[in-house]
Amino acid sequence: MEPGPVERLLRDEAPCHLSLLDPIDVPPDRVPEALDPLVDAGTTAVMVGGSTAHGSLVEAVVEAVKERYDIPVILFPNGPEGLAPNADAVFFMSMLNSRNTYYLIEAQVKGAIPVREFGLEAIPTGYLVVGSWGTTVSVVGDAKVIPYDKPELIVAYATAAEFLGMRFVYLEAGSGAPEPVPPEVVSAVKENTNVFLIVGGGVRDPETAEELVKAGADAVVTGNALERDPNVAADIARAVRTAP
Repeated sequence: MEPGPVERLLRDEAPCHLSLLDPIDVPPDRVPEALDPLVDAGTTAVMVGGSTAHGSLVEAVVEAVKERYDIPVILFPNGPEGLAPNADAVFFMSMLNSRNTYYLIEAQVKGAIPVREFGLEAIPTGYLVVGSWGTTVSVVGDAKVIPYDKPELIVAYATAAEFLGMRFVYLEAGSGAPEPVPPEVVSAVKENTNVFLIVGGGVRDPETAEELVKAGADAVVTGNALERDPNVAADIARAVRTAP
């Protein structure tokens, strides 16, 4: 499967910033106040999804984004129920370190045909929950979380994802994580793989985002910071795009 237009855009604009909207926290009527500053700051694409978001609400938020902005919308699904036909693409993810086979392959089997029928661009992504247990994604996904002081294990998972044909790897600290993924972990993965590397969770200020880009992140995701203060999130987006 060759890369589609959204994947090519992300690669062309790397390092890029991705804005994450969880429909549970940012319903359709709040999309303008959440996204206007980010779009003005140059965010490359909008991710829509969350650990508990469902199809009808996801679809409504996607529609609200597409009505107002000329920007790609990428689904960030928690499973088949997180799919929507009006998006442009989907991070077709396997949670590599889940103890539950549902998140490794069963959800993907259920979602594969709808993705094709909806005409969504599927971006094959290895999703890896790192840091500490207790974030929503670690609990819902029953993740065997890899601590930051085991970078060699994180690299091994990312390398396995690459060898399995996944072109993207997403290092997820989790929504509201106490600490973001350390730059040294990002560097270790980048230096030992050829994947497009996304980093998210716990990024609360421009300085942290800049450090992650310097360490090798191809994309930095802002979620909770966007919901708390879109203007701070916009500063993060600008820092990603201008990092030396």
